[in-house]
Amino acid sequence: MTTATVGHPVHVGVGGGSAITGTGTMLRFMLRRDRIRFPAWTLGLTLLMTYFVTALDTLVERPEDLEGLTAFSRSPAGALFGGPGFGFDELTIERFLAGQYGLYVAIGAGLMGLLTVVRHTRAEERSGRAELIRANVVGRHAQLTAALILAATMAVLVALLIGAMLTGRGFDAGGSLLFGASVGAVALPFAGIAAVAVQVSEYPRVTSGMVGAALGAAFVLRGLGDMAAVQGSGPFWLSWLSPVGWSQQTAAYVHNRWWPLAVSLAFSVVAVTAGYVLSARRDLGAGLMPPRPGPSRAATWLASPFALAFRLHRASLLGWTTALLAAGLAYGSFTQPLLDGFENAPEDLLAVMGGSEDLLAGYLGMMGLTMALAVGVYVVLAVQTLRAEETEGRAESVLATSVSRPAWLGSHVAVAALGVPWLLLVAGLGVGVGAAVSTGDAEVVGDLLIGHVAHTPAVWLVLAVAALLYAVAPRVQPAVWVVVGYGLVAGYFAPILDIPDAALRLSPFEHVGDYPREDVSAVAVVVVTLLAGVLLRAAMIVFRRRDMASGS
Repeated sequence: MTTATVGHPVHVGVGGGSAITGTGTMLRFMLRRDRIRFPAWTLGLTLLMTYFVTALDTLVERPEDLEGLTAFSRSPAGALFGGPGFGFDELTIERFLAGQYGLYVAIGAGLMGLLTVVRHTRAEERSGRAELIRANVVGRHAQLTAALILAATMAVLVALLIGAMLTGRGFDAGGSLLFGASVGAVALPFAGIAAVAVQVSEYPRVTSGMVGAALGAAFVLRGLGDMAAVQGSGPFWLSWLSPVGWSQQTAAYVHNRWWPLAVSLAFSVVAVTAGYVLSARRDLGAGLMPPRPGPSRAATWLASPFALAFRLHRASLLGWTTALLAAGLAYGSFTQPLLDGFENAPEDLLAVMGGSEDLLAGYLGMMGLTMALAVGVYVVLAVQTLRAEETEGRAESVLATSVSRPAWLGSHVAVAALGVPWLLLVAGLGVGVGAAVSTGDAEVVGDLLIGHVAHTPAVWLVLAVAALLYAVAPRVQPAVWVVVGYGLVAGYFAPILDIPDAALRLSPFEHVGDYPREDVSAVAVVVVTLLAGVLLRAAMIVFRRRDMASGS
């Protein structure tokens, strides 16, 4: 994109000074740049839903098989990890798919919307490409408008593809189209939130963090509200504060309500309008929240590459610490209601929690896996910041000194690696305190601390894969999300989807053990840690040999 812009000036429109002049040309640029990401997102979300349909068709061979799913789906645990469970008193395959698995596809759609807008707005300004574009006849709002159109187009395509796929599998056409629309609709509010966030900070990493925090808060609020609704008491209205909850309230295949999507659309319009208003109040490349001026001379402790890496990751680490502690306290506080909801569950569903022998240990083990997956997201984002440091020229300035490439890369990886046990410890403490208050058993705090920290090697392996992909080819580094996504599917749905053991072992999170539900395997801890070390060593070697990038 940069080459095309510099070598052949873009003449967008003739005359006129509209704020959206050049939107069409900007949209074509974005489509050209996202020629891989566009189909990856849209087809990927559709294929994920297709996998759920296929796996459930294989598992449920007779109508009686659905009876075993009802107890779990209508329990607080089912509400936490799936949704409010509309129509689960007369459960069908399509209702179970929409009410239990649709949540995770919808979360993916939300990520698609927010990352698309940030990538084509704030990241472009930060790299300097937006300034080159705006030197032509391009309106102030053309870039943001084109990014929003692109995000909306992806959302509509996801909705149509999922709806068509489900209709083709023999499900009700009206419910399928509504379910597809409810998934795609989640992308719109978060694209709107991103449109506001990109005006606030001049750093793409901070912007993505703010919108990502909003997505996480939406998941937590929806979970707490749906759990309260299933129990028949508590703040069930929390679900209505979540854009994810709005889509689930459509109750596809049950009530087939379209009007909750109007709430998503109205919120998106308000957020986008606010984004345009705020955009007019700042300069290109700047943010409404000015960066805090630093001292004229750097502190002596910043003289090493590790200290510099820690300074760059400090804000992100602090934000994740706060978020995981809060989420842990929230989820831990619902421990006893969750256990009460499983008292009469069938054995095949109790397998989700590790069996009926000790449901408390099973739930606590599942919480350890949940927080490990969240910390896996943190390490992937931490490695992605290296790409920004490289393309924006800051890495080159550091490497122009006596700092070697392995030292630069290793410093950033080391900071992320040290952050892993810290974040798992904080998350375990939050869940432990919440669970202790809920159950009256203070001994669970120690078990949770051990169980959470035990996942450190698995998260280190995710970090090593991300670092290796970055060292080999930064453009394909986002492929590491497949590792995290597969860990989620294998960890949550293996007992229900009957995933083979050989396939389960492909997940980094399936080896150490979900303590206290399972004993921690010392052998697995050593092997996974050594494997992570080997991959990191390979990343250092490869990174030493490849060229540094100077653009996208």
